[in-house]
Amino acid sequence: MNFRLCDTVEMMFSDDYKKRFVAEYVQTKIRYKKLHRMTTKYEAGTLDFEPQCSLELLKEQKMHMGNYIHTLEVRAEIENILLLSLIHI
Repeated sequence: MNFRLCDTVEMMFSDDYKKRFVAEYVQTKIRYKKLHRMTTKYEAGTLDFEPQCSLELLKEQKMHMGNYIHTLEVRAEIENILLLSLIHI
């Protein structure tokens, strides 16, 4: 199943912190994947628009997002939170 940001709205308003955690993780993965596609196209010169910031800045943002995803995954492992690893985000 491919998640979209709108698919996470209900989880974000849950009283269960684990559901909110999963929603945050899924949202971050979605955004990371989109940024990765954008930086790849930027490097290849195939973007269909002119970015306002440098490729280097976008790659730095992507690096920090990747580190954050890793941190969420470690925390999920520690707290026994299932991150829906069967889905492709």
